[in-house]
Amino acid sequence: MKLKVFLFCFFLAGTFSAYAQQDAMFTHYMFNTQAVNPGYAGSRDALTLTFLHRSQWVGFPGAPTTQTLTLHTPFKRENIGVGLSLMNDNLGPINNTSVYFDFAYRIKLNEKSKLSFGLKGGMNLIQANLNRLNLDDINDQSFQFAGSVLSPNFGFGVYYQHERFYVGLSAPRLLENNLKPVTPASINFQQDRRHYFLIAGAMIKLSEKVEFKPTTYVKMTVGAPIEFDITGTFILNKSIMLGAMFRTGDAVGALIGYNITDQLLLSYSFDWSYGIQTIRHHAGSHEIMLRYDFIFGINQKIKSPRYF
Repeated sequence: MKLKVFLFCFFLAGTFSAYAQQDAMFTHYMFNTQAVNPGYAGSRDALTLTFLHRSQWVGFPGAPTTQTLTLHTPFKRENIGVGLSLMNDNLGPINNTSVYFDFAYRIKLNEKSKLSFGLKGGMNLIQANLNRLNLDDINDQSFQFAGSVLSPNFGFGVYYQHERFYVGLSAPRLLENNLKPVTPASINFQQDRRHYFLIAGAMIKLSEKVEFKPTTYVKMTVGAPIEFDITGTFILNKSIMLGAMFRTGDAVGALIGYNITDQLLLSYSFDWSYGIQTIRHHAGSHEIMLRYDFIFGINQKIKSPRYF
C-alpha cells in the first residue's frame, strides 16, 4: 500500500510540474459560471451565493477534491455587477487556493437580453507538502520539500444573456506566471497555463410542465486537447432536474436537482471516468451543489426570471 501511494504521489508531482494551475473540472459547470467568466457577475439580478464540492476518483489515494464558493450581485445600478470567487483544490500533497474579485459592466440591448464585459483579478497560493507522504524510504531527500508559491493574476470575460439562452467567452487567468517555490527545492511547478473557455446554454419549452436545458462547456489550453462538456437536463414542473453529461476523453455522468424553494436549489451529480489508467482503482466522482438567491423586493422575482 505504501508503494502505491508513493507511485501515485510521484505521478501527481510530475503532473503539476508539467501542467501547473490547470483549472479544475466540474459536472455542475453550468452553475459555476462566475468562476470562469466574470461577465456573469450580477446576471441573476439578485445576491446569489453558490457552493460546490467535488470529490474526484473516490477511493483512489490522494485523489483530487475541490470546493468553490461564489458570491455576486448587481451593484447600485442594474448595469454594474460585482462578485467574489473562492476556490480550494487539493491533489495529493499539493493544494491550490485562490481568491478573485469580479466586476461586470452590463449593457441592456433590449427587454430580453444584455451584454456584459467582465474583469477578474486576484491571487493563487500553491502549497506542496511532500514531506507528509507515507514513504517506504522516509529519508528520501526528493520528498522532503514543503513550500509555497503566491502569484497574482487577472482575466476577462464577455457574456451575452438572453431570456432563453446565453453564450460566453473568457480567459480568467491571462498571466502565465513562472511558478517557482519560495523555498529552493528539487520540485518546480514550471509555468501557469492560460485557459480559454467557451460556454453556452439554452432553455427550450417542451410543454407546460417540461423544459429542456442543453448546455456546453469548452476548455482550450495550448499544448493540451480541447475539452468539451455537453449536458442535457430536463426540468419538470420548474422544480426537478434530471440530466446527463458527456466529457470528451474523460467521463460520462448524471445529475439530479431539486428547487427546494424558489430561491434555494440543491443538486447532486455522479460521473465515471473512462479510458484512463485509474478506472479500475476508483468508485467514480461525486459533486454536490447548493445555490441560494437573496431576493430583495416584492416584485423582483416576477420582473426577472432566472433560468441561468
